[in-house]
Amino acid sequence: MKFYNRENELALLKKADELKSRRSVMTILIGRRRIGKTTLALQPYTQGKKLYFFISKKEESLLCEEFIGEIKERLAIPIFGSITKFEDLFSLLMEWGKTNPFTLIIDEFQEFIRINPSIYSSIQKIWDLNKDDSKIHLIFSGSVYSLMKKIFEDAHEPLFGRADFKIHLQPFAISTLKEILRDNNAYSSRSLLEFFILTGGVAKYIELFALYGAFDKTSMIDEIIKPYSLFLDEGRNRLIEEFGKEYGVYFSILSLIANSKTAKSEIESVLDKNVSGYLYRLEHDYNIIRSIKPFNAKPNSKVQKYEIIDNFLSFWFRFIYKYQSLIEAENYDRLKDIVTRDFDTFSGRFLEKLFIELLKEEKKYTKIGSYWERNNQNEIDIVAVDDFNKEILIAEVKLNPDRLSESVLREKAKNIIKQYADYKIIYKLWSLDDLV
Repeated sequence: MKFYNRENELALLKKADELKSRRSVMTILIGRRRIGKTTLALQPYTQGKKLYFFISKKEESLLCEEFIGEIKERLAIPIFGSITKFEDLFSLLMEWGKTNPFTLIIDEFQEFIRINPSIYSSIQKIWDLNKDDSKIHLIFSGSVYSLMKKIFEDAHEPLFGRADFKIHLQPFAISTLKEILRDNNAYSSRSLLEFFILTGGVAKYIELFALYGAFDKTSMIDEIIKPYSLFLDEGRNRLIEEFGKEYGVYFSILSLIANSKTAKSEIESVLDKNVSGYLYRLEHDYNIIRSIKPFNAKPNSKVQKYEIIDNFLSFWFRFIYKYQSLIEAENYDRLKDIVTRDFDTFSGRFLEKLFIELLKEEKKYTKIGSYWERNNQNEIDIVAVDDFNKEILIAEVKLNPDRLSESVLREKAKNIIKQYADYKIIYKLWSLDDLV
């Protein structure tokens, strides 16, 4: 599959790489697994030599042995004797960089926590002593969000404040998903929605579906739900490392959110325990969920809902995790029947999310959100304000256009438009047919 999008990220990497002619530059690259970090880091944004280290779960001495082979091949540095500590290897590279500029990518950097956590202090010491005289673009890439955040954003950690640039790699935008579908002669409004839900804009999933020629719901579900599919263990493989021994509680919370139990009170009523701390960590430490307050709610408002940020994870918890017993029984056809039966109900809220993403891409609106009053009264799917042109867009979104009613929408919007008396009010009724 060709390389899509990422123009802004490549421009930043190119800028950082050019600055290494003055002194060494550090970039951190964060993003969930399979989002495309490694592919991005290996793109040709530099004319100089590039060295790539992957931190696998090995003994430090074995990693050094592997990296020495890379160094000899890529940089032709003569290395005599054995090096068994990464500290010594990194010191050698920083010294070499004083006369030989190059780019060093260290992938899954957070894994050093398990191998030898003192490496971070060693890197900090060597970096601080040599960066002004050396000419290296050092890229630290990592996919365990909580650990990367701790390494670089915790004031008590040695590498705090050392990075010059930060990229938090996000899923592909809707415009890119459209481009991919059109490149594969597979674009339609429905295929865009289904592709949006089942890939979430994640590069690896898109690459696999493109390889299989699967761009519609039926084909994609066939690839997801089958023996030996990597998708079946995806949520578990991705999150157990993040959550540690309490993963069971976190998985239960995420399963409830995926099954439309989106309020804290609803979650606690099912689990019969206080989940405030878990929800806080899921949002702020792990970046798995986000809290959503009603449009224009006060910052201290306790009226809020939660949603899983990653579309595929939401699908995984709604269907794969929930019906794990069917997978263990190898009853894949039955699970496909359930997904097919419930998919439209599940996908309704993602159509709303898709339209919100399209509005964001317009770069026109100063605030976009959803609106509801206490006890979920007067729910409005989308409210978007353009303060520059003094316009407010109020939209209802349904898969079935027959269920849309402007008179009902106007009635639900009475309270909110009072706050925008001098604004032009634009009402929209959007269905799948309105995706272009």
